[in-house]
Parts: sequence; structure tokens; C-alpha cells
Amino acid sequence: MLATVSLAAAVASGCGAGAEPDLERGRALFSANCGSCHALEQAGSSANVGPDLDAAFGASRRDGLGTETIAGVVRAQIENPRPTSLEPSDPRYNAVYMPADLVEGQDLDDVSAYIATVAGSGVKPPPFTAEGYFSQNCGGCHTLQAAGTSGNTGPNLDTELGGQDVEDVVNSIANPSDDIVEGYEDVMPQNYGDDLDPEEIDELAQYILTGETGEAAAGGNSGR
Repeated sequence: MLATVSLAAAVASGCGAGAEPDLERGRALFSANCGSCHALEQAGSSANVGPDLDAAFGASRRDGLGTETIAGVVRAQIENPRPTSLEPSDPRYNAVYMPADLVEGQDLDDVSAYIATVAGSGVKPPPFTAEGYFSQNCGGCHTLQAAGTSGNTGPNLDTELGGQDVEDVVNSIANPSDDIVEGYEDVMPQNYGDDLDPEEIDELAQYILTGETGEAAAGGNSGR
């Protein structure tokens, strides 16, 4: 059954003579580049800026559209997104317009194959772990030594959290626009507070602060 398919399973992508697509890497790239706009159950994303990818491909999959064909459709849409009717001067433009070539090369192969494998398939996301969630969703933008990540779109979490406690970090995750670190733009996805349970947010905050996984710190519950 599709609901039990592992991301480690091989998939024919039809993407040319490049390396075989890495679906786990595709999931991480989706989370970093696409998850703030598109809902995709297996990625744990429920954003609604762009189309729900489970709904978009579910019916076609049930009608017999193959994984290779879906991967080709996804690839074409990433390379040449549907244009928006808004003018670039409209303040809503950047919120709804998907730029062309958001990922390229092997990254494009991996993301396309990942979406084609899981969209509308009923495949569930893996069990939550703070380390895994951070690596998949946060490490592309933030440096954190414990996670082995070196992103620089957002603040370096090894150096910018001095004096903060779990509750402070919980708020930064759930309400990222409340306090923007000087020198950085307000680009962090707004949906983490909706996608994660309060206990998961607490555990993620504790992991960011200490590099350790386990029970959330006492008193750190977000209360949401």
C-alpha cells in the first residue's frame, strides 16, 4: 500500500542521466524552499499560499498518472511557474509569486521526485524528533553546531540566543515576526506554530538551546 511506502524506495524520475534522486534530500529541500507556501502531508506542511500538492496530484494519481509523469509535471512547474496577474509593485506580489528555478540541477531532480512519490499518496510524515525536524525545516537557513547545519539566511543560533530561555525560543518559532534580529529580513515561515503541537515546539526550542533531545524543559510549554 502507498501509505507504507518508504522514502528509501527507488523511484524512476525520467529526469535524465543524472544521479538517482535522493528522496530524503528532496524532502529537506522541499521543507526549506516550498513548505512555507504549499501543503504536503508527508512533509508536515499545511501552508496555503500556493496549491495543496496532495489535492493537486491525488486525483491524477488515483486515475493512474504515474510517478515519472508527476515528477515531470512538478519539474516543469518549478522551471516555469504559472505567472501571477499582480504587478511587481503590488505588496502582495512576493507572497504569491513563485520565482522560476527555485531549485535547479540535482536539487530539482530530488525535489521533483520526492513530490511525485508522496503527493496525494497517503504517505505519512516520519515521527517527530527535534533533531530531525530542525535538520529538515530549519537547517537550510540557520547555523546550529549540534545539528551540523550552516545556513546563513537567518541568524546563527549558536551565537544569537544568549540569555534566552525555552519560552523565548518557542515564541520565535511560533511568532517569528515578533522580534527580527537586526540585519535579517522577516522571511521565516509563519506556519510552524500550526504544524507542530505545543510539546513539539517546546522540544524543538530546547534542542536549539542545548543541542539535546528529550522531554521539553519544565515551564517551557507554549500553552497553545
